[in-house]
Amino acid sequence: MVRSHAVRARALDSDTLVAADSLALMLRYLTAGESHGQALVVVMEGLPAGLPITVEQIQAEMGRRRLGYGRGPRQRFEQDELTLIGGVRHGRTLGSPVAIEIKNSEWFRSDKWHVEMSPAPGATKTPLTQVRPGHADLAGMQKYGFTDARDVLERASARETAARVAAGAVAKVLLSYLGVDIISHVIQMGAARVPAGATRPTPDQLDRVDENQVRCFDPDASEAMITEIKAAAKDGDSLGGVVEVLGFGVPVGLGSHVHWDRKLDALLSQAIMSIQAVKGVEIGDGFEVAGRRGSVAHDPISWDADAGDYRRGSTLAGGTEGGISTGELLVVRAAMKPLATLNVPTLETVDTVTKESTVSFKERTDVTAVPAMGVVAETMVALVLAAEAQRKFGGDSLSEFVRNAEAYTATLP
Repeated sequence: MVRSHAVRARALDSDTLVAADSLALMLRYLTAGESHGQALVVVMEGLPAGLPITVEQIQAEMGRRRLGYGRGPRQRFEQDELTLIGGVRHGRTLGSPVAIEIKNSEWFRSDKWHVEMSPAPGATKTPLTQVRPGHADLAGMQKYGFTDARDVLERASARETAARVAAGAVAKVLLSYLGVDIISHVIQMGAARVPAGATRPTPDQLDRVDENQVRCFDPDASEAMITEIKAAAKDGDSLGGVVEVLGFGVPVGLGSHVHWDRKLDALLSQAIMSIQAVKGVEIGDGFEVAGRRGSVAHDPISWDADAGDYRRGSTLAGGTEGGISTGELLVVRAAMKPLATLNVPTLETVDTVTKESTVSFKERTDVTAVPAMGVVAETMVALVLAAEAQRKFGGDSLSEFVRNAEAYTATLP
């Protein structure tokens, strides 16, 4: 009996070691900081050593997050000053956690935030109690026992995505060594929409997308979107929309069919849904094919003798089947609701102290953040793909990571 228990204990220890080793191979990240605090910080763990990283690379991606017609005044003065504070030496990762700090320039320009967001013991003289519908204000106050909505909204703010975009910039560099490119474009803003079947942009056309005021590749749809934004701005209202993220060169075999939490499309959906104000995710033409018959709802498979590879004749499934990447174009769409903070506050709410009816308070806001959300959605797709690539191919160094990926690709049936 004693020997049986000892054997079982050794087996459990072995399982624990395997689980720990599996976790060590994963790329993961954590962000910290508040919207009007001193800084945001992101720590990434699991990057291979030898990955070339510069502040300029990350800064360029951060600048894309500020793009888009209809953005508020903060985008004009928030410069996202970056500091690589760990994990990088002489322009290359060390294999240790990478830490990036993004200073909030508004903190240094205004004494208000030194008081409101001070980490020192004390209390605010002006608590926010008129909670905003559509925000985390009330639910967060109830969950954590807060009496000031700022304790919730400062962290719930989409400003947090700046730290994610910094991490995503690093993930994109890693993916580039596998030949993967990730881009996005806006396909709907309010009622204005890119027509079905319109040409999609390719990676070499990303500059053209970013140069467009609403990051829309279709010029006619772009004009209609700008008209929508102007009308909403005139009324002090806001607009939502839909972005499409495209992944080119994604290798076959990321994700898995064997467990619910390993499925690539499930991981992508969770990542996209974690973006502030996103309320819907679609992989491929998921919602559209739901109205079709099965005979016309799937991507036909053929063999390309010249390329020595399988091909699918369409992108209805969005580049995944059974939770595994197929090697075809990855297509992920994200639907963003209209922003709940309005320039002319009209949303009915309650003051949490007096319990009297009122309208929600106004914090500085955009008319729409859909163009910027596309860049954040790229980030989330990149982080998921990079994590799954690191899980699939492993490697302590970049050269080992690339070598493993090439060896796997060379043996595909």
